[in-house]
Amino acid sequence: QVQLVESGGGLVQPGGSLRLSCAASRSIFSFVAMGWYCQAPGKQRELVATISSDGLTNYTDSVKGRFTISRDNAKNTMYLQMNSLKPEDTAVYYCNRVARPWDWGQGTQVTVSS
Repeated sequence: QVQLVESGGGLVQPGGSLRLSCAASRSIFSFVAMGWYCQAPGKQRELVATISSDGLTNYTDSVKGRFTISRDNAKNTMYLQMNSLKPEDTAVYYCNRVARPWDWGQGTQVTVSS
């Protein structure tokens, strides 16, 4: 089991930026595909960005060109750079393994509003 702690969320105006962080309790990013998920009120959790064990990235269409997933293996930390934020990006954001997720962390709230 791996513990994951998300941080970096907040309130931002449309068009603004945020950088989310995901700290893992041990070194795992080189071995598993990881992803950022979001869950908006009343909706199911969905996967928005992934990074494979060898660094290949993929994005859902709604965030492509605006979000960038990355990781720092030495710091056991994964990031989600979010630019050109839209009100529809408002959600709680979580990080987890793509296949067979571990226990979910508390997530970090992102609110995009003027």
